[in-house]
Amino acid sequence: MLSDSTPRVLSIQSHVVHGYVGNKSAVFPLQVLGFEVDSINTVQFSTHTAYKHIKGNVLKNEEMEELVQGLMLNEVDYYTHFLTGYSRSPESLKQIAGIIKKLREKNPDLIYVCDPVMGDNGKMYVPEDILPVYRDVVVPLADIITPNQFEAELITGMKVNDLNDALKVIGALHDKGIKTVVLSSTELGDEKNMIGIASTQGSCYKIEIPRVDATYTGTGDLFAALFLAWAHRTNNDIKLTLEKTIATLQTIVKDTYDKAREKQPTGKIPPALIELRLIQNKAVIEDPVITMKAVQIA
Repeated sequence: MLSDSTPRVLSIQSHVVHGYVGNKSAVFPLQVLGFEVDSINTVQFSTHTAYKHIKGNVLKNEEMEELVQGLMLNEVDYYTHFLTGYSRSPESLKQIAGIIKKLREKNPDLIYVCDPVMGDNGKMYVPEDILPVYRDVVVPLADIITPNQFEAELITGMKVNDLNDALKVIGALHDKGIKTVVLSSTELGDEKNMIGIASTQGSCYKIEIPRVDATYTGTGDLFAALFLAWAHRTNNDIKLTLEKTIATLQTIVKDTYDKAREKQPTGKIPPALIELRLIQNKAVIEDPVITMKAVQIA
């Protein structure tokens, strides 16, 4: 049985050969921040889906079951954290719920970080029958949840038009038993900034997130991994965790954007030029400089 002082994460997400999304966005930052990371790839694609041509394969449910069985038979299934992102079907989500329960038999203190990837900007990009499984089965098992505004609205059935609405949605998610609720991005800001909100144990903070004129893939996966890491490293200091997470994310996003614009000064940036520059920003991941402060709102 593995159980030393090093935090250990099992991350079940998508994988791409080229670029940064899913586990490719999450594993490296977690390792840099001192975590042992075991990863199961729900899909293995050549690139993420913003590219014209997508090739690859999907991990079958029975194949995932075999991998988890192997971990358990070899007694290397002790984890301090469990992280999930994109899931392709209701069946795979139900399977993940079963895995969480098995892992908690080995470590009852396991912290589950759930990024309920379902859509953005008012559109779902997963099958609609995934929603009730997230809402009724998976989300109540989570310790930390990191939806965007649209995903939080889907899970709660409530609309967010202002900050009070956002607080009501957060309250509804807390009522499901989730200790820490993070709205990774909302449309409550202005033309220059989005708003992120994090809430735990009666404390709630908001932070402004500068907008960048480009569409990124993998930022949500990176956000969830960074939040997991900093929540652990700061002993659940929600304000500092939110500030460190946003500082890292924004520095990487801005650097990626600036380098892309050097190659293509005008027009829409193609996917190949906007892959997150994680490796080049290793030092930032290790020690982000906080320039945007979180403000307590409740």
